Amino acid sequence: MSADGVIDGDWEYRPLRLPPGVSRRAAATQLSIHAEFAGWELSNVRLYSDGSRRVLLKRRRTVGLLPGLST
Repeated sequence: MSADGVIDGDWEYRPLRLPPGVSRRAAATQLSIHAEFAGWELSNVRLYSDGSRRVLLKRRRTVGLLPGLST
């Protein structure tokens, strides 16, 4: 998976790495911003022993639409 993400069928996936030392509250705030303004939802979270987190975000693909426009 590239840093830009991957498209699989109707879904688009994007990895996000949170470094050690990021609090749960700060991580939740960052993920909420991704959800509110870009339409991402949480797919998977992995917590590593060093305290870093690997988050996988997903959202439905919108084909042929410009951002912010609906038909």
